[in-house]
Amino acid sequence: MTADAPRHDVRPSGRIRERAQHRDPLSGHTAMPPRTVEPGPIAILPTSHDGFAEAVERAGGTVQPLGSDTRGIIWLSAARSDELAAALDAHPQIAWVQLPWAGVDGFAELLPRYADGSGPVFTSAKGAYSEPVAEHAVALAHALLREFAPKARAARWADARTGRSLYGLRVTIVGAGGIAREILRLLAPWRTETTVVRRTAHPLEGADRTVTVDELDGVLPDTDVLILAAASTTSTRHLIDARRLALLPDEAVLVNIARGALVDTDALVDALASGSLLGAGLDVTDPEPLPGGHPLFAEHRCLITSHSADTAEMTAPLLAGRITENVRGFLGGTGFVGIVDPAEGY
Repeated sequence: MTADAPRHDVRPSGRIRERAQHRDPLSGHTAMPPRTVEPGPIAILPTSHDGFAEAVERAGGTVQPLGSDTRGIIWLSAARSDELAAALDAHPQIAWVQLPWAGVDGFAELLPRYADGSGPVFTSAKGAYSEPVAEHAVALAHALLREFAPKARAARWADARTGRSLYGLRVTIVGAGGIAREILRLLAPWRTETTVVRRTAHPLEGADRTVTVDELDGVLPDTDVLILAAASTTSTRHLIDARRLALLPDEAVLVNIARGALVDTDALVDALASGSLLGAGLDVTDPEPLPGGHPLFAEHRCLITSHSADTAEMTAPLLAGRITENVRGFLGGTGFVGIVDPAEGY
């Protein structure tokens, strides 16, 4: 689900518009706070921006510098978690923290401190960026199946016509959050046979089949397009390793718009080099950024889009909408959307 590796601080771009997300992308139900929180002034850190201040004020909130009466924090950086930790330590009265991205692995050292339910409620943008990220995932799937990467790198006109059509193919999506739901909606015109892999077998609306992670090995041999849209946790690290890559058909393609750590990069390099995959489309990598000269850059079957599935221009109005909705929940006691479980890490 954004999924989102550490990026630059968030800055609003373009006209801020309100966009409400009323259902939690993991459970499908409105997310409620685990306990009552006392509302109050909100600080926007580490640097305030007018567009997000307007999002707070639109909901009736008050933006003030961090101080003894601050009750909420809008945190606009995914790369400065140590500063957030210091702010929370210095101001234990903080009741709510809004994080900027769908993924919260940039705060992996901070969140476990609050696994016992102490401290503030943390919310993320999970589900808010579903549309642009899902669009990017489907675009990568098309490009891989049509073999755009090797064709674009060719230095001469090809003699043979190659490529696969998405129509009627078997698509497996790992993850069941907002991005997965939007991917399912976008895939509908291509009459694909869709399988969603999630923690529980509870059916996901729009999918032809829903299975648990324990059943992933049985699904992969019948997969034409594998799309990763799950959170990065200790349990999902290298979920797609050499053994599971070998289970995919030779004509299958892999798309990762979630987190680089879900894929064993060395195993993927070997699979592409051996021709056991038709291609891989990576918006995220492990490590990230991928160092210059890495074998994946030279791999003609690989498309790398450098974590651009959701740009600042796309996400700023979406984050502003999420902030407005959560400020309303904060002030009115009606609950939050995108609550983070500090123990689970998403």
